[in-house]
Amino acid sequence: MTDSYQTEYSEFLKNLDIEIVSDVKRCFELWEEFSPKKSLFDTWEFRLAFFLAYKPKLHFILLKNKSENLALLPLCYEEDKKKYFWFGSAWQEENKFFAKKSIFIPLLLALSPRPILLNAIIIDDTSLDKQFTEDFKPDDSKYILDLKNIQSSEDFLMRLKKNRRHDLRKDRRRIEKQNPQIIINNFSDFDNLVKISTERFKQKGEKADWKDPRRVEAFRQVIRLGGKSYKMRMITVRVGKKVAGVDLIALFNDCYHTLKCGYDVKNFSGIGNFVNLFEIQDAICLGMKKIDFLQNSYQWKDRWFEEVLLVKYEK
Repeated sequence: MTDSYQTEYSEFLKNLDIEIVSDVKRCFELWEEFSPKKSLFDTWEFRLAFFLAYKPKLHFILLKNKSENLALLPLCYEEDKKKYFWFGSAWQEENKFFAKKSIFIPLLLALSPRPILLNAIIIDDTSLDKQFTEDFKPDDSKYILDLKNIQSSEDFLMRLKKNRRHDLRKDRRRIEKQNPQIIINNFSDFDNLVKISTERFKQKGEKADWKDPRRVEAFRQVIRLGGKSYKMRMITVRVGKKVAGVDLIALFNDCYHTLKCGYDVKNFSGIGNFVNLFEIQDAICLGMKKIDFLQNSYQWKDRWFEEVLLVKYEK
C-alpha cells in the first residue's frame, strides 16, 4: 500500500465495528441496503430460493461505524461441504463485494472464515480494486450475447463462420420438419425438464445435479418467487406427444437469463440448437438487451458468444 492509502486505511480502522449477522430478516435488510440490484444475482429473491432449499447457516460480515454501515460480505455455511460460500450457494454468478470504499475489501477477506470459496466474482465491478487482484484466481468464464445490433436470429447467424451457420440452420430445419409445438410458461413442465436433463446426463455417463433433491427444490423456489423482482419464463418444445426440450428462463433488468434446460437429444437431434435460436428471437421480441448464457463454455459457448471473465477467492 502507498503511504496515503495506508493512512486512509488506518483512519477507517480506528472507529470500525464488526458484526456477524445470522438472522434472516436482518440479513435481508442489509442485502437491500447494499445490493446494487443490477443483475439477477443481485436480487434477494433469487438467492433466497437456494437458501430455502439448502438451509445453510447465514454468516453476514458487517463492517460499520457509529454513523453508518460500510461494507458487507454475505456468506453462508453449508454443513455437508464443511465450507463457506456466497449467500445463495456456489451456483450464483456475477458476485460482488458490497463496500462503500474498496479499501474495506481486504479487511472483509481477512475476516472471512476458513475454509471458504468465493466464486464467480465479476472483475469489472468497481468495488474490486486492482490493488488486490493478486488475491484472486481465474474462474470459469461466463458468456453473453449483446442484442444491441441484432434484430433477429438470422442477424446472429450471419455473425458466425460459414460452417457454424450452416450447422445451426441444418439443426433448426431438422426440428422444424417435425412440426414442433412451442408452449410458453407451462411451468408444470419443470418436472419434464428435470427428467429429461437427468436422462441426458446419464447417457453421457455424468452425474446430474438434479440427483440432489435440494437442487430440484431450489429451482422450484426460483419459480415460486418469480414476480417479486425477476420474472420467470418457460419454453417447452413438443413434437407429437413427446417433450423434446424444456428451458427455464429468468428475465431481469432487460436481460434474458438461460437458467436450466433439458433436451431429448437421443430422439430429437439438433433440439438444443433449435431452442437456442428460438430463444435469441424470443429475447429480441421481448425487448431484451442481452442474453446471459451463464458460466462454463461446455465446449460450445465460446464459439458463439462474448466471454466475460470471472475470478474466485479461496482459502
